[in-house]
Amino acid sequence: MANVTVVDHPLIQHKLTIMRDKETSIAGFRRLLREIAHLMCYEVTRDLELEMIPIETPMAHMDSPAIKGKKLVFASILRAGNGLLDGMLDLVPAARVAHIGIYRDHETLQPVEYYFKAPSNLEDRLIIVVDPMLATANSSIAAIDNLKKRGANNLRFLCLLAAPEGIAKFSAAHPDVPIFTAAIDSHLNEKGYIVPGLGDAGDRMYGTK
Repeated sequence: MANVTVVDHPLIQHKLTIMRDKETSIAGFRRLLREIAHLMCYEVTRDLELEMIPIETPMAHMDSPAIKGKKLVFASILRAGNGLLDGMLDLVPAARVAHIGIYRDHETLQPVEYYFKAPSNLEDRLIIVVDPMLATANSSIAAIDNLKKRGANNLRFLCLLAAPEGIAKFSAAHPDVPIFTAAIDSHLNEKGYIVPGLGDAGDRMYGTK
């Protein structure tokens, strides 16, 4: 798992424990996901390239560092990805946003795409794909496939939880895309859910079943 970064900051792990608890409310779950996204955003953007630009402070002229190149793109795999997206945008409000509508067929566990909308010039941008769960990896692989077809070549994948099976499948399909996650859980069950996991992230965010 050389291509995987586990972001194990104590605050993230503490908040994740509360999110896993089945008694945590919808509002609490949503708030914690947004807070964890703040913390994970620091790690996934740690090595962004900087350039020096001239500015005037109230005291003097200076050259100061700023992020280089075109604006970042955060690509949310709907619907649960939006829980991470909101927190990421709190820190990088100028980022562009792509929405990728994919749901998992509960019988076949295969991805079904229903929506795709992304900014232009993907080939010139760093794209961070967000989805709380990397379980079977079918949806995330399909999302990356679609972004690459449209020119994307600098991608990262950010999730809250990952299963070993999902990591292996994702890395085989896209070995050039690093994975950032808060935890690697034990395994997938027969329905393709992460164990011990936290249930269906979308349902827990929005109060649906």
